Amino acid sequence: MEKIPHILLTSVCSLVVLFLMTRLIGNRQVSQMSLFDYINGITIGSIAAEFATSLEDDFWEPLTAMVVYAIAAYAISLATCKSMTLRKWFNGQPVVLLENGKLYEKNLLAAKLDINEFLTQCRTAGYFDLSQLQSAILETNGQISFLPLAQQRPVTPEDLQMNPQPEKPCVNVILDGKVLSGNLRYTGNDDVWLEKQLKAQKADKIADIFLATVNAQNELTVYPRTGKRVAHEMFE
Repeated sequence: MEKIPHILLTSVCSLVVLFLMTRLIGNRQVSQMSLFDYINGITIGSIAAEFATSLEDDFWEPLTAMVVYAIAAYAISLATCKSMTLRKWFNGQPVVLLENGKLYEKNLLAAKLDINEFLTQCRTAGYFDLSQLQSAILETNGQISFLPLAQQRPVTPEDLQMNPQPEKPCVNVILDGKVLSGNLRYTGNDDVWLEKQLKAQKADKIADIFLATVNAQNELTVYPRTGKRVAHEMFE
């Protein structure tokens, strides 16, 4: 029992150090990580676990190791951003797996990817017929990018000679019952406009509004609080 306070302290310290290291290394998603980034992250996590459960006063050793790994990851990330040569060395290069109706078996072998796994990736992406593809490229993060044939790609407004109005993201003007004044001004509106719009939608009490957004057409959409939990079994 006397060791519990020590474990609590080292656990909190390891969480703080991990948070600081995450901020230092960056916020890339797992799908954006290279193999080195992924392995480095697992290693740092393992060291952090050892740091958190350290029962002796040798917690400086795993802490030092965590800092060294984090600094190395940061240095490599910075170097790859500035040098194309280092970028190719650490991250590798994209590999063409299929192009113009030709499958490159040696490239598949170099990528450690068998034909069945490649076909599975194609089906997962919605391509059950390889003849629908112009090319397939294995990216440095392990994901496969597919380029469909011109006649197989979705129709765009340009194909139909249409000129739709540009879209803009909706702006949150009320969030959790509070008016976001800065966002409201960003939309070019004021409190008078907001009050008028809320009255038109019979939503007078701002405290009862969970979310309200303004779109590119300057239209207000209100999502009131429901105050209840709904469970559907449609996915079971």
